[in-house]
Amino acid sequence: MALINKIREKSGVAVTVIAISLILFMVGGDLLGPNSFLGGNSNQVVGEIAGKEINIKDFQSRVDGFRQNYEAQSGRSLNENELASLRDQAWNQFIVDIAYKKQFDKLGLSVTDEELVDMVQGNHISPSILQAFSDPTSGRFDKNAVINYLKNLKTLPVEQQKSWANFETSLREERIRSKYENLLKLSTYIPKAQAEKEYVAQNTKATTRYLYVPYFSVVDTTIKVTDSQLESYLSAHRSEYKGTDTRSIEYVSFPVQPAKDDSTALYNEIKELARGLATAQNDSSYAKMNSDIPLPMNMSLANMSDQLKEAVKTFVPGGVYGPYREGNTYFIYKYDGTRTDTVSSAKASHILIRAENQSDSAKAAARVRAEGILSQIRAGANFEALAATSSADPGSAQRGGDLGYFQNNGAMVKPFEEAVFSASATGLIPRLIESQFGFHIIKVTATKNNTLYRIAAIGKTIAPSQATRDEAYRKADEFANSVKTKEQFNEAVKKDKALVVATANRIPESATNVNAIQNGREIVRWAFKDDSKIGGVSQVFETEEQYIVAVLTGKSDQDNVKVDDFRDELTTKVRNELKAEQITAKLKGATGDLESTAKKYGAGALIETANDISLATGFLTSAGFDPIALGKVFGLKAGQKTGVFTGENGVFIMELINKTDAPKIADFTQNKTQLTQSLESRSSYLVNEAIRENAKISDRRAKFF
Repeated sequence: MALINKIREKSGVAVTVIAISLILFMVGGDLLGPNSFLGGNSNQVVGEIAGKEINIKDFQSRVDGFRQNYEAQSGRSLNENELASLRDQAWNQFIVDIAYKKQFDKLGLSVTDEELVDMVQGNHISPSILQAFSDPTSGRFDKNAVINYLKNLKTLPVEQQKSWANFETSLREERIRSKYENLLKLSTYIPKAQAEKEYVAQNTKATTRYLYVPYFSVVDTTIKVTDSQLESYLSAHRSEYKGTDTRSIEYVSFPVQPAKDDSTALYNEIKELARGLATAQNDSSYAKMNSDIPLPMNMSLANMSDQLKEAVKTFVPGGVYGPYREGNTYFIYKYDGTRTDTVSSAKASHILIRAENQSDSAKAAARVRAEGILSQIRAGANFEALAATSSADPGSAQRGGDLGYFQNNGAMVKPFEEAVFSASATGLIPRLIESQFGFHIIKVTATKNNTLYRIAAIGKTIAPSQATRDEAYRKADEFANSVKTKEQFNEAVKKDKALVVATANRIPESATNVNAIQNGREIVRWAFKDDSKIGGVSQVFETEEQYIVAVLTGKSDQDNVKVDDFRDELTTKVRNELKAEQITAKLKGATGDLESTAKKYGAGALIETANDISLATGFLTSAGFDPIALGKVFGLKAGQKTGVFTGENGVFIMELINKTDAPKIADFTQNKTQLTQSLESRSSYLVNEAIRENAKISDRRAKFF
């Protein structure tokens, strides 16, 4: 009897524990999650816009609505990056609903029901409706398709009805925002005086000689910068350095790389697949079902790997070949012969002499240069070497001009494509080919070929086994448990030569990646936690390819800007000021022409000439665009020389050789139009920035996601 009573007592406890467990399972996210009250986040406000607080539940409800629409249209679940994008859309929608709507209401802007009907099926169809109800083949808009859709709307599933209602809401928002932006855009006014000033700045030309001592001519290590100097500079330029909430970390990674056993296991697996591919009744279905990566059944030389291009020459129809290894993927191929394609492939190399957006004289000079290179190649010079040193196409230049295989389907610009695909033999095309990019010198390395190879291919990528992952985690966990401070972290790294310390500076709270680490959100959340102190070491973070252990090395605060927040930038500024003082002291008091002054100064002083420069776009050879220097020289008279002054990039003495004033004109309409169009093109961006700034937006989403 006593035993039975004991069992009953224990059973009651067990039932209670199970009940509590079920409750926690159902509501645990609300009670114990990172956004929960018990999880330490009693503030459920995700942000504030124009004085209105946004509750996390309201925000999440809108995200869920966007998510349902997206998944209904795409027919699949969202990944994390897509979900993050929807959160941004939801947040921006709140900004429109609150901050923009205040501006719309002040001006009395609205979109009536009649206007909405006109946008959907009337005489002024919205571009969004045109896109949604146009024939995909002809591109022709069918208004009857819209009317029929609306007639049958009530017979459609509820989700589709909701989607249409949301679509109409977005049409209203799009139109009212367009009205607002156009209203401001049409208020743009450029006075004649401003247009005339712009015309003069563009068309007044000057030729100048100048002495220039760049900052970089003084070795950095010879200039000592103190913290007090940095503090003084920051204090004097406080408005230029806006505070932001960021964190800086150092971290080590423990990569999860396939071990030898993993490679052996996959090699054995793919040999089994090769036997299956050889006997499969439907080899294409078998290949698709067993391949880790999608591979086309019909391949041209243009979409084959280099290894396959060589191997396919030896293939016999019906044969199974491989495995071939490319990186961490093994491939096997079943070859089923060839057929003729409607598209051809070819291979070529080129040297590009750029001449786009240049004046006639510059284009003529580019042609002369290209003809000179072509003549050198025809005389026996090495094409690849000249491509590496002369081509303006950096991607192909580093490969000796090689563009690889491409097809005649618009992959290349038309003149280039026509020249290559009309070639009947390999070798140098003996004339220049001109396109919108400039002049091309072309060597055809494989003439056109319209053969398609039917290949059933299986690609299997080596993935680390669970044992391999466990071993990488063990090492990371052992490291994390052995260090508690930055000093211990550094000592442990010194002892293990396999570890490399990486640095990520000034990470914003909303960051999802940390350097090249994808999905680094948990690392960022740890760095911003209130109890994460500078010098503290993290737990082990798991990413797709590695385990990470980090140490917090720095914090910046939006409301408390410190020297350390901008130490590198401030050091450069202060160092340049000290260099300018040193250079100026050596140049001061120098007499005579620029040459004698430069000679007296010594190494580092440059004498250069800039011809026909304008105040608007003047470019000094070594100094680049320096507005201070340009302003000085255009304030001189011919033959005059400035004293020593400090510019953007160094110290100058400018001398004006001659200046040609802009021709007198009476009508500045063209200049007014150019300035107006330039301002109008930026109006949407400027309006958006002004509204956001005026709304004093506080975005705290990073605390929740």
